[in-house]
Amino acid sequence: MRHDALIVGAGPAGSAAARLLAEAGWSVVLVEKAEFPRRKVCGEFISATTMPVLKACGVAAPFIAAAGPPVTRVGVYAGDAMLCARHEQVWGRALGREHLDVMLRDAAVAAGVLLMQPVEVTAVTRQDGGFVCDLDDGRQIAARSVVAACGSWNSKGVFAVPPAAPRPSDLFAFKAHFTQSGLPPGLMPLLAFPGGYGGLVQSDAGRTSLSCCIRRDALARARRRFGGKAAGAVLAHIMETTKGARAALEHAALEGHFLSTGPIHPGIRPRHDDGVFFTGNIAGEAHPVIAEGISMAIQSSGLLAQLLIAHRGECYAQEWKRRFAPRIHAAALFAQLAMRAPTRAASLALLRAAPGLMGLGARLSGKVPISV
Repeated sequence: MRHDALIVGAGPAGSAAARLLAEAGWSVVLVEKAEFPRRKVCGEFISATTMPVLKACGVAAPFIAAAGPPVTRVGVYAGDAMLCARHEQVWGRALGREHLDVMLRDAAVAAGVLLMQPVEVTAVTRQDGGFVCDLDDGRQIAARSVVAACGSWNSKGVFAVPPAAPRPSDLFAFKAHFTQSGLPPGLMPLLAFPGGYGGLVQSDAGRTSLSCCIRRDALARARRRFGGKAAGAVLAHIMETTKGARAALEHAALEGHFLSTGPIHPGIRPRHDDGVFFTGNIAGEAHPVIAEGISMAIQSSGLLAQLLIAHRGECYAQEWKRRFAPRIHAAALFAQLAMRAPTRAASLALLRAAPGLMGLGARLSGKVPISV
C-alpha cells in the first residue's frame, strides 16, 4: 500500500502536519524514534499567533486548559536592569514539551494517522514517482510524499544536519524547571548576560521554565570560575550577572535536573529537496532569544499542509521564506545585541528611554498580542 505522506518526527511540527493532512483525507504515516512523553531542551512558550493552527488541529482548548497562565508582559533582565513593558496584552502561554508533544501526537492519531513509535527511518529512496522508506525494524513504507519534521539538533539520522567545525561562538542550550519562583505573574523576560541569553516564563503546573543559550567560550570561562558541571556553572553565571534572574530564582527549587544540547546553529536551510519537504526547525531555526522556535515549527507545518492540500507544494519554499525569514534575521540581530557588552548597554539605554520598543521587538519576532 502506498500512503499519501510519510512524516518523520512526531514533535509539534510533524504531528501538526500529520493531523492537518489526515483531516483533509490523506493517508498519513507518522514515524517517531523516541518514546513519549519526553522532556526537550527548548523553550516552552507558544505565541498567540499559533492558536489558529492549534485550533485546526483540535487541541486549542486542551492546550489552554493545560498551559501556564497568559503571558501579558514582555521584559528584559540584564545586569542590574529589570525592564518591563507597561501595557498588558496576551502574547501567549507556555506548556512543557512532555505534554504538548503527546497532545498533538494523540490528535493526529485520532484523525486516522498511522503512528509508528519508537521506530527510526534509516533510508529514503525515490521509486515509481514516490518514495520507499526503510525502517530500523525491517519494515518498508511506500509514500507519495515525505515530510521531514525531525528537528535540527539531531546529529544522526537520515535527515541529520551536518555538523560544523567547532567555533568559540558555538551556542550550547540549557533548560530547567523551577518551582516557587519569584517571577512576577504574567511576565516573560529576556535574560541578557555576558556571552549568552535566555528567558523565563511561567509554564504548566506552577513551574517556571528557564531556557538559555551560551557561547562555547563563555561556557568555558564560567566552568573555570564556578567549577562543577556545565549546567551548574551556567546557572551560577546567570545568577551572578543578572539581578532579575536572582530575584526570580534565588529562593526557587530546581525540579528534576537540567537538560542540555549543542552546539546549535540557527539559520535558514533547504525547505524542499528532490520531493522531500522540510518543516519545523530543520527547515529554519531562529536564535531562541525570540522564544518563537516551537511556534514557528507549528506554523510552518500549518503552511505546508495548506499548500499540499491545495496541490501547491511547489510554492512552499518561497512562502516559507516570506513568512519566517524576517523572524530568523531579527532573532540573529537580537541575539548579538544581548550577548555583547557594548550593544547590550546601548540597547538597555534605549529601552529605558522608550519601553514601548519591547513590544515592537516582540512583534518583529512574529508575536501578535491579544488585548486584555
